[in-house]
Amino acid sequence: MKYLSTNKQSPAATLREAVVKGLAPDGGLYMPENIPPLPQSFFDRLYDMDLPEMSFHVASHFLGEDIPPADLKQMVYDTLDFPIPLVHVHDRLYTLELFHGPTMAFKDVGARFMARLLGYFTARRQQEITVLVATSGDTGSAVANGFYRVPGIRVFVLYPKGQVSAIQEKQFATLGGNITAIEVNGTFDDCQRMVKQAFGDEELNERLQLTSANSINWARLLPQSFYYFWGVAQMGKNAGKIACAVSSGNFGNICSGLIAKRLGLSISRFIAATNVNDVVPQYLSEGTFKPRPSVATIANAMDVGNPSNFARIAELYGHSHKNICADMEGFVCTDDQIRATIREVYSRWKYLPDPHGAVGYRALKSYLDQHADHSGFFIETAHPAKFTEAAEEATGEKIRLPDNLARFAGRTKQAEELSADFEILKTFLMN
Repeated sequence: MKYLSTNKQSPAATLREAVVKGLAPDGGLYMPENIPPLPQSFFDRLYDMDLPEMSFHVASHFLGEDIPPADLKQMVYDTLDFPIPLVHVHDRLYTLELFHGPTMAFKDVGARFMARLLGYFTARRQQEITVLVATSGDTGSAVANGFYRVPGIRVFVLYPKGQVSAIQEKQFATLGGNITAIEVNGTFDDCQRMVKQAFGDEELNERLQLTSANSINWARLLPQSFYYFWGVAQMGKNAGKIACAVSSGNFGNICSGLIAKRLGLSISRFIAATNVNDVVPQYLSEGTFKPRPSVATIANAMDVGNPSNFARIAELYGHSHKNICADMEGFVCTDDQIRATIREVYSRWKYLPDPHGAVGYRALKSYLDQHADHSGFFIETAHPAKFTEAAEEATGEKIRLPDNLARFAGRTKQAEELSADFEILKTFLMN
């Protein structure tokens, strides 16, 4: 399968080129040349397969021409060696818990798969691969831990100073070795801008073999579609119409869900749930995409004012506002609403969402209240212990850190502090 840039100014790329480059030479994001639906035989067996088997079939649909089945199967099964349970919260409302992996965030799925795929493609290369990634929280920890001590790969994690939780920072800024944390005096959008500038800088690319591990890389985005199939399968054959609410920042996660729908998955409605950084909900309402500087919130992973993956969503739907709105609607939460939702869900239903999950819960409940013929699930993206302040405020109890998080708590931070200036970053990388 060939991959095309959303900017239409670069030649078609192979899978290897799309994964190793990350970003197309014209600054666009790679998308498959076409997305044919999965065969009916796959859906006939959907409720009888386990998560790795189901995911292997989806991966084969895209990657089977480029990677031998045995190698691809190993990648998928190695990636998905932890559970992703669907949990009943109340009534017709469920949550898909994606925080049972090594760093306790949904990005473990994409980052672990990408690390294995990139390792497969670069195993015989002599030049070291330099991975650049911008993070507003969980991407950094998932990517850093996914690539930690992988031979031939060096990772630089850019993150906005003071805008990620303490435990998130510890997960990627204490590893050392082949992982370098860069604390940027700016916002996540500054970090993302600098990463994109790096890919467009000819001198830097002559010196370093650069790739990205953000969801701008197709290898990060594709595996996130796996768990939407798994969520629907766990809802059962008799679930009827299903809605899915996805807390959204850079819009890679919900883009993966929309790709799953294009493949034939029966999710009738997606709700793009955001904090006050509501650029996409405004687009869905008004029809005009207007990026703006991001605002810091307690749901920090969604503090994005110019979501990169909106370009993929637009491409998927032929840049038609009408077609996008046929499958997706927006929902916005303030910090006060997020706090109130965490308290309410915990006190009433004894379920503790993290701030991002709370946004998804609130969006889904609002939708189900208006659509009695639907049931649905929201994506719970991170363990609530990663946001202890919000969790303890809601519960009135001390939150015990799970072992996967506690092992980072006592480590010493190792980070380079830089201003939000690309030329300074470029000099740092080249030296």
